[in-house]
Amino acid sequence: MHMMSERFAELDSLAERWGLSGLELVGKGLEFSVYRAQGRDGQPVALRLAHRRFDSNANDPHVDTRALLLQEYEIARHLTAHGLPVAEAKELVLADEPASPDVLLSAYVPDDGSDLDSFALGQLLARLHQVPPPRLTPVASEGLPTASAITARIGRRWAEIGHLVDDWPEPPDASLVTGHLTSLTGASLLHLDVRSDNIRRQQGQTVALLDWSNALLGSPSVEFGRLVEYARYPENELDVEAIRSGYARTATVPPDSDPCLMVCRLDAALMLALVFLSEAPDPSRGPAAADHARELALRVIARHA
Repeated sequence: MHMMSERFAELDSLAERWGLSGLELVGKGLEFSVYRAQGRDGQPVALRLAHRRFDSNANDPHVDTRALLLQEYEIARHLTAHGLPVAEAKELVLADEPASPDVLLSAYVPDDGSDLDSFALGQLLARLHQVPPPRLTPVASEGLPTASAITARIGRRWAEIGHLVDDWPEPPDASLVTGHLTSLTGASLLHLDVRSDNIRRQQGQTVALLDWSNALLGSPSVEFGRLVEYARYPENELDVEAIRSGYARTATVPPDSDPCLMVCRLDAALMLALVFLSEAPDPSRGPAAADHARELALRVIARHA
């Protein structure tokens, strides 16, 4: 409790320093809380606040929240400069004391609650993948090339599900997974968390793509693998065929037959299974998501046969 009171004292002092008023909590996730406030100029701003300096969950046992905020700041500034719709990053404050939070101050982008235009989202993702990537090593890559990072986390998350699900089989061979990722070339900036909660919109059009914690550099197949899996859940509001159609206007859509895309579907499915088994337990979705991941693994293995 003492640490939380210190956090709010720190937040109040930052609000005073920035001339903010009307501070209110508008979102809370595993690692961060988001507050909305009004700036001196009357414009709304958002404050993204880390709960802890280091965090851990079933999907990611070693989370450096400071590294994630630094990445969010750099990517937002980079994409703003290239005319992509993001929440403009204004200032990043790194705390001196362990009990105090790191805070990112950004523009607050309003959302009118309209249905998402997936065709327009596909057009936006094609633009994103064509932008020169920022010069950074994505946090999610864990210092590895993207293909190696995906192979490693498939193995790690597969083992984690094994602690939660009875009669969980052996994982697909790591060399087989890596072999399927040989087409993972290129260095497009990939968001990898494209879903309704992270998309601010006006009249269906995306006006800001939020939360770059999962970003990687690689080929669009990785993005599409995740989109296909996210689209299985209605709350994500994704129409993959419409996204593909919009994307195809200016870029080549990765085919479903791409082995890389299939492995990236497995990567996403394992992550979602752990969400529903551990992070946000759901008695029906958890086991079903694990069964689906197991089925995708069999398809990955069959591709090699």
